[in-house]
Amino acid sequence: MLSILIELQRLKRLDRTGWVLRGLASGAESVAAHSYGVAFTAMILADAVQARGVAVNVERLLRMALLHDLAEVRTGDMPRTVAQYYPAEVRRQAERAAFDAVMGEFGASQRELYSELHEDYERRASLEARLVKAADIIDLLTQALAFEHAGTRGLNEFWEGAAERDFGLDGAARETVSEVLRALVERHASAA
Repeated sequence: MLSILIELQRLKRLDRTGWVLRGLASGAESVAAHSYGVAFTAMILADAVQARGVAVNVERLLRMALLHDLAEVRTGDMPRTVAQYYPAEVRRQAERAAFDAVMGEFGASQRELYSELHEDYERRASLEARLVKAADIIDLLTQALAFEHAGTRGLNEFWEGAAERDFGLDGAARETVSEVLRALVERHASAA
């Protein structure tokens, strides 16, 4: 366990590369800070969806949110500007190999549990995985909005198509996520 906890420390110092490429200073946001934002966002999305009568396995959702970028301990944070040059399947295999390598320190039962959660997230097979992906994008947009409020310009590409994003959600889950995305887009537009 200790070796994984030590390796995890890298995510606290690993910059979200997309921000650095857009001129923000190193340290503007780390992968660990983003993962915390995703976990918190996923939790409040799940609570809102549950309040509308949909069952959500919150423990599963939070575990998935905490694991969703763990492979970046080994791969680094690959921004869209770089990822477009690698076939999706190649990226998926590399991330999977990195995730499995990190998980190699755990015993078989933990490794199996975390591996299944990671695979579910990657395939967006469950409601929880789709909510975590929505939380991933909502956290990204919320961070972009915060940077814009602090005076950063040139982040419009993050907002393109944001209100129309489809995460494969239905009913109350779709409505909840759509409401949050619309509110973010409106706030962005009013600040522009």
